[in-house]
Amino acid sequence: MLKKEDYGKPISEELSVILRRNSTKDDFANIAASTSVSFSTIRDVVYRTNSLTPSNSKAIKALIKTAFDNSLARQLQAELDKRYLHKLM
Repeated sequence: MLKKEDYGKPISEELSVILRRNSTKDDFANIAASTSVSFSTIRDVVYRTNSLTPSNSKAIKALIKTAFDNSLARQLQAELDKRYLHKLM
């Protein structure tokens, strides 16, 4: 997942885009509450204005898991939507 060599620099542009596309402000808030990493720190790391550190990486790891779960849920919902819409065509 994240490695020691990732610390001290912004997350990759690709990871940033994926996290922004697959997570919400509520996800940031929930992860902030559960990890004791502030909402603003999570936001700043995701938007690449803060670097990844050992202390904020626990929140980013949790956000990666949440974004993965959200992407799976979105994919399943899209499949159901396509089936429904196909029946209407």
